Parts: sequence; C-alpha cells; structure tokens
Amino acid sequence: MKNRSAKHIIFLCPYPKGGAPSQRFRFEQYLDLLKEQGFTYQIEGFLDEKTNQILYKPGQTSKKLIGVMLGFLRRIYLLFSIPKADFVFIHREATPIGPPFIEWIIAKLLRKKIIYDFDDAIWLKDASGVNNFMLRLKWQQKVSRICQWSYNISAGNAYLCAYAKQFQPQVALVPTTIDTEQHHNRIKQQSNQPLTIGWTGSHSTMKYLKSIERVLQQLEEQFDFQFVVISNHPPELTLKNLKFIQWNEANEVEDLLQLHIGLMPLPDDPWARGKCGFKALQYLALGIPALVSPVGVNTKIVEHGVNGYVCATDHDWHKYLSILLQDAELRENLGEGGRKKIVKEYSVKANTQNFINLFS
Repeated sequence: MKNRSAKHIIFLCPYPKGGAPSQRFRFEQYLDLLKEQGFTYQIEGFLDEKTNQILYKPGQTSKKLIGVMLGFLRRIYLLFSIPKADFVFIHREATPIGPPFIEWIIAKLLRKKIIYDFDDAIWLKDASGVNNFMLRLKWQQKVSRICQWSYNISAGNAYLCAYAKQFQPQVALVPTTIDTEQHHNRIKQQSNQPLTIGWTGSHSTMKYLKSIERVLQQLEEQFDFQFVVISNHPPELTLKNLKFIQWNEANEVEDLLQLHIGLMPLPDDPWARGKCGFKALQYLALGIPALVSPVGVNTKIVEHGVNGYVCATDHDWHKYLSILLQDAELRENLGEGGRKKIVKEYSVKANTQNFINLFS
C-alpha cells in the first residue's frame, strides 16, 4: 500500500529513463536514495524509445514528426496527473521545442513546486553545429521564464548559477556527479598496454577534437600509442592508430579503462563555459589523468600537476602529453589525485544531501 505521507516527485525530462548521460548523472542515480528518504517518484520522458533511437540520425523525418507529436500528447495527458505531485522536477525543459506552456500550466494554474535543473547554457543557441531536426525548432528564450516560475533551481556550475540568479534567488549549485561506489568504482592500471590516449563524448562535441588533431599527428611521429574515441558516431580524424568504440552504457566503464590519458579540449565561448566537465569527471573517477582546456568548470575539476594538466595552447597539449606518454608512475600518481578529488567533491555520496535539499 502506498505511503500517504510520502512526498511524490514527477520527473519531466527529454528522453526515456537511461536515454541520455545528462539524465543519468544529474538525477537518475539519486532515485534509490530518494526512496530511502521516503519519496515516491515517476519519470516521464518526452520522447519514446523508438523516437530517441532515430532522432539524431539522418532521414526518417515523418517518424520523427510522429514521435514528437506523440510526445506533446503525452505531456498534455500527464497534466491530469500533476495535481498528485508535491514537486515537479524539470530537467532542461518539459518539451524540447516550442514555448514553455507546460511549465506555465504547472506553475501558474496547478501551482506546483518546480525544481528546474540544467547542465548546459541552454538559453543560448547550441554551438555544436549539429544540423538536426530538433535544434531547428528550439525556443531558447523560455529558459528565463521557467527560472522565474521555479521553486528551486539546480544548476551544474557557477556560470549557470549566475545566469539563473538573475531571475530566481533560490539557486543551488548541484554539480554533475559520479557514482564512485556502484559504477565508476575501478582504477586504471597504468602499466597496461597498449598505451592509449582517448576521448569520450557525443557527436555534438566531437568537432572539438579537431583543435588538437595536428598535435596528435605530431605525437604519432614521436611515440607509439593508439587514440581511442568512444562515441555514438565515428570520428573524422586523420590519425595512424585511431580506434573507434561505439558507446554502450553496459560497457561504459570497461571501455574507458582502456585509456591511460583522457582529453577534453573545448573552445572558450559562452556555450562551452556552461559545460559541467563531465568527460574530466569520468576520467578522474577511474584514476585516468585528464588534460583539459582552461574553459569554465574545467579549471575547478582539474588541478594542474595534481590530477592532470590544463592546456591553453598547442604547445601545452604537446608538452604534457609527451611527458605523460613517457612516465607511467606520473600517470598513476595523477590518477590517484583525480580519484580522490572526485570522491571528495563530485561523487554521489558527497552530494546526496545537496540533491535531497532541493525538495525541502
């Protein structure tokens, strides 16, 4: 029998449960902890599984349109369930396109407490350059309105928090976190072969690898290593020892453990400053030293010379990759520093109360 005193949360998110890293690492890994705290919940993705699988692939426009239309119908039908909720947690937006009419109904007509969560500068036009069906129909200006209507805002870094505080004083910095006990709970053995540099991410951020392609080509002339890309789309890189691994949630940790060194190059622009350093968090959690661009939260996560290196120029990328490729003991020491940093500041355990407090 349902506990009548339990507070009920309805999670509104773009994708089905487990359908996107942002959902998994922003709130889904806290669900069992919410249960332990006496909450009940339901997760309502805008897209169904079939539409989510084809959305970012070319073609099949009619199926995509039908999937989006069904998503809107599900959102409208869901409004009849909202009155039973104590909180409505909205990750990024209730609908991925169009104005915030669902959020307005929830906040103004149904008068429910919205917890608004985002981990990107979603009020800006996505600078990824991906020309896909959904991005052409975005309505970025709705973000400020949703902030105004929210009871609490959960933002992934200080840059995002500063934006949200223009519209709502109740803003909590809730970093993207790693489950270091149940998921990212292994440590890279730096003596393993073959020596591997790598990158993980989606097709939308893969273009940033181009900025260091020349450096990697130069390093290939000096050292014997392979370069691994873990993604949902093969890379377009001209490297001698390039290995592509199709991203798969079931093998995520095992695939990452092939890397001896993890990379996260970024341009210094408003969109990139909103990033929450997820790649670096994953590398460091597994004891893999991270090399990152000095953009946004990267310089908070990566401590230069302690758990990785911050690389501002091609010279920096070349210099520190060269050093690490030749020194397994240094890679191991930096990896240990990274693991300690994540457990202390960016783990689920370290941030559980921070997350739970959103619903107080």
